[in-house]
Amino acid sequence: MTTYILFLVFLALLFDFLNGFHDSANSIATIVSTRVLTPQKAVLWAAFFNMAAFFFFSHHVAETMGKGIIDIAIVDNHIIFGTLMGACIWNIITWYFGLPTSSSHALIGGLVGAGLVKAGPTALVWSGIGKTVAFIFISPVVGLILGLGFGVAVYWIFQKKSPLQVDHLFRKGQLLSAALYSLGHGGNDAQKTMGIIASLLFSAGLLGEKFYIPVWVGLACYAAIAIGTAFGGWRIVKTMGQKVAKLRPMDGFCAESGAAATLFVSSSLGIPVSTTHTITGAIMGVGALRRLSAVKWGVAGTIMWAWILTIPCSAFIASLCYAVAARFF
Repeated sequence: MTTYILFLVFLALLFDFLNGFHDSANSIATIVSTRVLTPQKAVLWAAFFNMAAFFFFSHHVAETMGKGIIDIAIVDNHIIFGTLMGACIWNIITWYFGLPTSSSHALIGGLVGAGLVKAGPTALVWSGIGKTVAFIFISPVVGLILGLGFGVAVYWIFQKKSPLQVDHLFRKGQLLSAALYSLGHGGNDAQKTMGIIASLLFSAGLLGEKFYIPVWVGLACYAAIAIGTAFGGWRIVKTMGQKVAKLRPMDGFCAESGAAATLFVSSSLGIPVSTTHTITGAIMGVGALRRLSAVKWGVAGTIMWAWILTIPCSAFIASLCYAVAARFF
């Protein structure tokens, strides 16, 4: 490998770390806000299951990211540089302002922006992009419906139990639901960086004639996202855990279970969805179950605008970074 390729692999793993750091709030916000675990224990719990996801999921999402967003034939070192820089810079900006945006869509936006500057619209794989963009809207709605559905089922099953009994039971249950959500988070998000690194290696002729995901790439990416999660993006925890809706252990269990189910299905279908969108939708669904006013729709609206802006903003930053790299490197 050349020095430039090694640098890009490092940059990709840095993005993966930032992904875990940025998105750790998604994994731990409910379990921290309900005081089931302390923040320190919660991030370690989430990080462990982020890493464990390596042994549970195939590489369908990684393959979509590697060759299903832009034409792999046009991928070169500069496109990967622009993509990663666009995604990393947008992640840092949104982390600073405490916005739970999608690291996944920042990465996709980066690919689109860099690909457009190099080769124009013909560089884009519209089927993969269309599916991904559709799930910007589908995944939070599915998360909301499943979170609401789990909530209705739990309320009906435990309607004769005292609030103290229910709270005690779901404090334990939230450990399971948080673990499942963290598995789904690692299984979907780590694969996106795996796809980027594999496309870099393939374009450099280091994988031979067939595109595949090397085992060391998978292990490195899962480890990077787990370490990032362990450090925790504390600015976003408060937004996710309390500003969208006030949560109890039962609510946290339903939200995490609904989001986890969505992520497991999307990962099996190879769809790179946003874990952020999914858990936010599930929290809204559980909050709305009590009453619509329990959801702070103004905060939700701000989050949604950040979602809409993620792909175009990261694409713009990536296009500038690609132009600089192509001109000077």
